[in-house]
Amino acid sequence: MNAKKDLLKTKKEKDSLTEQRLLKIIETIYDQFAREQIPQLLIPTRTKSNIEFNEESEVWVYGDRESARSCKTVRGAYSLLRSSYTIEFLKKQLDENRSSTLRELYYISEGWKLAKFREQPESDRMIEDLEIITELQRENFHVRPEENGATIFGPIRIKENVERRGQISERVIHCVDDVGEGGYQIPYNVDNLDFVEHDAKFIIAIETGGMRDRLIENGFDTDYNAIIVHLKGQPARSTRRLLKRMNERLKLPVVVFTDGDPWSYRIFASVAYGSIKSAHMSEYMATPAAQFIGVRPSDIINYDLPTDKLSDQDMRALQSELTDPRFATDFWKEEINLQLELKKKSEQQAFASRGLDYVTDVYLPERLTDLGIV
Repeated sequence: MNAKKDLLKTKKEKDSLTEQRLLKIIETIYDQFAREQIPQLLIPTRTKSNIEFNEESEVWVYGDRESARSCKTVRGAYSLLRSSYTIEFLKKQLDENRSSTLRELYYISEGWKLAKFREQPESDRMIEDLEIITELQRENFHVRPEENGATIFGPIRIKENVERRGQISERVIHCVDDVGEGGYQIPYNVDNLDFVEHDAKFIIAIETGGMRDRLIENGFDTDYNAIIVHLKGQPARSTRRLLKRMNERLKLPVVVFTDGDPWSYRIFASVAYGSIKSAHMSEYMATPAAQFIGVRPSDIINYDLPTDKLSDQDMRALQSELTDPRFATDFWKEEINLQLELKKKSEQQAFASRGLDYVTDVYLPERLTDLGIV
């Protein structure tokens, strides 16, 4: 009972801090008006030219370049107006202990007349701006994304701590015995999870549902004591945060298994290095110890994989990655240049051309041995 009371107390303290930091933004704008200054807010420029490697945390974060949201322009004035309305809404939400989705926030703004957002990407970026300014996460604002269906399956027992109507409930779940083959669906706020016990030796994060299902059907989790995390394409924040927490708390290695194309390499980059769009969250979400299994361009040759031709868009994406500081290593330069030379890409499930068991009996064990995981 005391533990539950402590959780509620901690939550109230977090909500109070969040409200203070949000209101500080409004105070800043008001003070600028009072000093007869043109109000503005400064936000780090969110481009790949403004990310830099943090030696201490070993992830990519924003640099010193900033962009101004200023009332000097009509566009900037509207941005500050929307900021004010959004903060007012978030304050009310915190006071009432309610939550909303990113989609709901966009529709709520329909009643704001001049301050309403024209499209959801605008309201999404507003929440990201507020995260950067307050140095908090959207979960602190009680804002959550729509469920993306990412799951975890493997030899680990976790405890959920769920707050509802001022009460904390607990539920302990084994991510094999207490779930179906679909696995345990990752909640939006994984900081409410405790890791009770596990028998795992490593975590394998997988891009596609088909390959995830193949590993489970073939008993890969049992044979190798592996926790299987389905990324479901570009991973959600909660998925990346969960990988980081399990890596740090449980001291388990993390490996990432994706398709062999430029978009999949960016999936790995977001897990290991942090994404450009949310570099302000890198220290909170990125797992710099994560290792890339493949599919690698060199695998196309070494395993004689079926391929598809790279599109013009693929080629441009690979060229862009050669100038992306997150890929500025000998390994990535060699692999990307090889793929540009081959003009080919391959999928995870291309290994099925050698039989349904080949990926779990041959490819993954060989690669995991090379990486020193098994």
